[in-house]
Amino acid sequence: MSPFLQVCGLTRRYGGVAALDSLTLDIARGQVTGLIGPNGAGKTTLLNALTGLARPDSGKVLLEGDDVTGLPAHLMAGKGVVRSFQIVRELSSLTVFETLLVAPPGQRGETLLGALFGRRKWWAQERENAGAARALLERVGLLKLADQPSSLLSGGQKKLLEMARALLMRPKLILLDEPGAGVSPPLRLEIVRLVRELKAEGLSFGIVEHDMHLVEEVCDRVHVLAQGRALVSGTFAEATADPRVVSAYLGVAA
Repeated sequence: MSPFLQVCGLTRRYGGVAALDSLTLDIARGQVTGLIGPNGAGKTTLLNALTGLARPDSGKVLLEGDDVTGLPAHLMAGKGVVRSFQIVRELSSLTVFETLLVAPPGQRGETLLGALFGRRKWWAQERENAGAARALLERVGLLKLADQPSSLLSGGQKKLLEMARALLMRPKLILLDEPGAGVSPPLRLEIVRLVRELKAEGLSFGIVEHDMHLVEEVCDRVHVLAQGRALVSGTFAEATADPRVVSAYLGVAA
């Protein structure tokens, strides 16, 4: 598969510490790519750099061949790159349904002119967005909770809501940060099912995850990060069989 996103020599320093150290890897189009490694390997910093939340000090990020290095988060989202967070940031004052309605880009009612003079188009767009939100809530199994405050959802339900919110942004690539963390077994199965279905529909994924069973279940390819660099890349079986990976995770000589 041709690379959809390429990371070329990316470096990000915090003081004297290189969270990313000339990192080079790629995420293939239409595949699920795992980003694994021990704590402190640079995985979340990489997601931040890819989604405009942390500007790299050097190196490049290429999206479909275009240089998008350092673009802010809203422009990266506009190009189809969206992410979830390890600790879900739900809008606690809103219902589950209202939380989704915040997500669609280009809402006419968000501008003064659109709100004042484009009411007919605004209402038509609102109805379209509401229909899409209900369809996604049904798809992730949360429709019956649409009117419930989002703060009352379980950890796994919040992860599903965050994925639905990402899908309303019409992404090409979704970057998931620990989708299996703190999730009950039934909802973990729902997340696995949803990722597989969306991949079959052509969506690309990058997944940071410590649950190796989940990584093995959904990932076509994995990159093992250690100390800000890509240590090993390949299938799950190839990567986990490499003695350097055992050394990186366990801190013992290979």
